[in-house]
Amino acid sequence: MQILAPSPAELTRGRAATPIAFIRAIVLAYRRRGMDPASALAQAQIPPALLDDPAARVTAAQMEAMSGLAMQELDDEALGWFSRRLPWGSYGMLCRASLTSPTLEVAVKRWCRHHRLLTEDVVLELVPPRAGQRGNATICVAENVALGELREFCLVSTLRYLLGYACWLVDSRIALTEAAFPFPAPPHADAYAYLFAGPARFSADAASISFDARYLELPVRRDEKALQTMLQHALPLTVLQYRRDRLLVHSVGQVLNADPGAAHTAEEVAARLNLSVRTLHRQLKEEGVSLQRLKNDARRERAIKLLLQTTKPVKQIAAAVGFDSEKSFARAFREWTGAPPSAYRSGETIR
Repeated sequence: MQILAPSPAELTRGRAATPIAFIRAIVLAYRRRGMDPASALAQAQIPPALLDDPAARVTAAQMEAMSGLAMQELDDEALGWFSRRLPWGSYGMLCRASLTSPTLEVAVKRWCRHHRLLTEDVVLELVPPRAGQRGNATICVAENVALGELREFCLVSTLRYLLGYACWLVDSRIALTEAAFPFPAPPHADAYAYLFAGPARFSADAASISFDARYLELPVRRDEKALQTMLQHALPLTVLQYRRDRLLVHSVGQVLNADPGAAHTAEEVAARLNLSVRTLHRQLKEEGVSLQRLKNDARRERAIKLLLQTTKPVKQIAAAVGFDSEKSFARAFREWTGAPPSAYRSGETIR
């Protein structure tokens, strides 16, 4: 696996948000192996004096460069966290092992299971909501050994690796409802909002991330060719925040299906989902749909259900799904299904 490192001009470009504490953790991994980190620091354009400033930050590109160099020089993709090294290519193997999964849920379960083949110092587990219930899914990290000075960096990176890969796998932002960590808030706690894009809780019982369980139902959208490309530039996934949210279509559908007869203006729907109208339209466009199409889909499904499961007159059904007249409803219904409502109800075939 080859890593395409950022160019020297890119290293210091952009926001410096990564805490220097994570760079210090990598330096510690070098020193535990009796190796000198000076060359890696120089190539990442990180002055050694910066290590002594607890308030210092580096850019994502600098973190990417330093991590990539260290992984190769130490031949340890875990950067010294565990009791045994994870040789170069270990995380690529985890990615490949879950790539053929049909859904994100299966992929995450495979990742957690196969991670135990690499190390049992920490064990990952996906905890979905109870059967038949909606709610949050949680990925938990159990610590089986004392991680010492590398604990924070290990737990943050372990969760970020899996979250970044999951987002890439389904090509969607996975909005977190919470990221929890079993240590007091560090001096650089404000950086966690950048790393996890959600509320962070410290002094928790265990490290974990939680998110809407419906993300688990999303299909895997990547293949082997895409994986080969991603693995050449994989480390940015640990800080990349996707704009696209493929769960949005489901969320909009829930709002519309709750009352298919309502007008459901863009302003009302956006407000229900805590989005701006512009963001709502942009993200729906990225998904290849429009709000009007989703409104029509909700009306159609509700109309079909009422036609087939009740004896209500067509006029009442038209009003229930938001039409002013039976005539306009019949015209729209024929466009949706190819048949007028009465014929659809009786099962007649329209030629």
